[in-house]
Amino acid sequence: MADGATPVNSADGENRREFLYLAAGAITAVGAAGVAWPFINSLNPSADVLALASTEVDLSQIEVGQSVTVTWRGKPVFIRHRTEDEIKQAEGDDGAGLVDPQSDESRVIKPEWLVVVGVCTHLGCVPLGQKTGESRGDYGGWFCPCHGSHYDTSGRIRKGPAPLNLLVPEYEFLNDTNVKIG
Repeated sequence: MADGATPVNSADGENRREFLYLAAGAITAVGAAGVAWPFINSLNPSADVLALASTEVDLSQIEVGQSVTVTWRGKPVFIRHRTEDEIKQAEGDDGAGLVDPQSDESRVIKPEWLVVVGVCTHLGCVPLGQKTGESRGDYGGWFCPCHGSHYDTSGRIRKGPAPLNLLVPEYEFLNDTNVKIG
């Protein structure tokens, strides 16, 4: 050899080639993981969504017969402090021909408090009936003017195209005056 390079036997060449393949593969894998991680991490819920995973509501300010709307996970949640008449009407309608049969008892923890997600189950509109003077439909609950769905005082669909009752979110009473949704 005129260059002064040392001759390499074929076994050493194969070992070096295998090492280079392994090293290049490892670097490629680390690079792919480095590129993929931000994408995968972007699929996680954002901090504001995690902060809204549960909501606590003070019920002491809600009078009998009054309804309030709170936001939970970006959706309106209707909380109604039902009157005795609304409770009796809801319990009396348990045997009525309901589109989505559920008893009033299965939809509430305490009969005087109704907590439902305020999104119509037909096309996702927000039904009317929370504010004084708004139409509450034919059954005294909520009315979705977009397509004419009528909900009763337990949030059950009674008339119209909606296929399901208003959703009851997971909630619990922390004490007599506070409820935690989510």
